[in-house]
Amino acid sequence: MTLATRIIPCLDVDDGRVVKGVNFQDLKDAGDSVELAKFYAQNGADELTFLDISASRDNKDTMLEVVKKTADVVFIPLTVGGGIKSVEDVDKLLRAGADKVSINTSAINNPELINQIAQRFGSQVLVISIDARRSNEKHAPSGFEVTTHGGTKSAGLDALAWTKEAVQRGAGEVLLNSMDKDGTKDGFDLELIKLIRPNISVPLIASGGAGKINDFYPAVAAGADALLAASVFHFKEIEIKDLKAELKRKNVEVRD
Repeated sequence: MTLATRIIPCLDVDDGRVVKGVNFQDLKDAGDSVELAKFYAQNGADELTFLDISASRDNKDTMLEVVKKTADVVFIPLTVGGGIKSVEDVDKLLRAGADKVSINTSAINNPELINQIAQRFGSQVLVISIDARRSNEKHAPSGFEVTTHGGTKSAGLDALAWTKEAVQRGAGEVLLNSMDKDGTKDGFDLELIKLIRPNISVPLIASGGAGKINDFYPAVAAGADALLAASVFHFKEIEIKDLKAELKRKNVEVRD
């Protein structure tokens, strides 16, 4: 049975409010993360991802409050990432109503954290987020390396090797962010998707590069199980229902 391809809007949340420009005229407050989550859920999103980019990392309570309020009004899976450093952090988010958590730098710094989270809560709650970019450094024999700090700093790891290790340790899903494509709006990184997909047994979420409706199908054809985007949805350049209709025309199974 093939699973339906999922469409996932990503919301960057800073101190409880969505940033990275949103221009929904029909929302009372376009920066309110709960309002936005509600809007997306009503308009065909299959899941939502909240990325806590708060500068004040100690302000975790704000994010927990956002998750609680969102879980009360939205009934599609919610993934939360950003600043998760321990099993306790995961526990709090899941209790607040998150369905999954996404970890990135904390897993690079402490790979054992992947095992700990998977063993305690199950692989299905853990998404490993990987920011990859092209590299011809010795540490990146696959041609792609792992980065941190928004793609500005090399982690000195091969993207393929690290993805495989993270899945072996218990990650239940891979969020693959192409740093080369991020913000370019000229399509997903098909080469990167094709590199990773045959080497992992868990779902692959493609991220980075979505600019128009026709950019999504090639990513599915390359092997993505889910497609994540931010600004094209926030600015209504692409309506999720139109995107799903287009994927359906190409014989991709999507949820109505």
